[in-house]
Amino acid sequence: MGDGLMGRFIGRAAAAIADHAEELTALDQAIGDGDHGINMKRGFDAVADAEAEIAVLPLGAAWQKLGMTLVMSVGGASGPLYGSLFMGLGKAMGDDPATIETLVTACSEGVEAVKKRGKSDAGEKTMLDVLVPALAELRASTGAGEPFEAIAARVAAAAEGGLESTRDMQATKGRASFLGERSVGHLDPGARSSVLLIQAACAALAEGESDG
Repeated sequence: MGDGLMGRFIGRAAAAIADHAEELTALDQAIGDGDHGINMKRGFDAVADAEAEIAVLPLGAAWQKLGMTLVMSVGGASGPLYGSLFMGLGKAMGDDPATIETLVTACSEGVEAVKKRGKSDAGEKTMLDVLVPALAELRASTGAGEPFEAIAARVAAAAEGGLESTRDMQATKGRASFLGERSVGHLDPGARSSVLLIQAACAALAEGESDG
């Protein structure tokens, strides 16, 4: 499931962010600085440019390099947060193969790194409202022996559900928190970009499984 994973993920993620950059910008214009789409596209354009360098690394080192590239190229809060996610994930994964069990461990560390960096948790209208339920669904699948395609569909659905839950939340972190109750009724842009990246990761993993 790991052969060529990084190359598949980078291609899918960069395309998804580029295709949805205007949507991310519009979401951020409603409750933030309005630059989330631009910043995320800049970051994943840089990741795509470095794909050849990243994809040849061992999997853990590759995730860490991807995270560092985002830190260096994405403006605003998103760079450190997504950088923390991928660097934490990569550090925990090390040289282990991408199995459900190793992914749960690695993703858990990545999500904890985001919580620590953002001093936040699920329920505060952030990317964690997508990452936490998606991780919980992945963890629930440990040991089931199912095809990853089936697991990926549930993880993606959990991510979508987490995104929708941000609509009725009042933001307590970041620029959106300045709006108070006026932040209610809008999807969180970071949660939306997190859904796009989770979908890209699930597709890359499932494609590797079917190729194998």
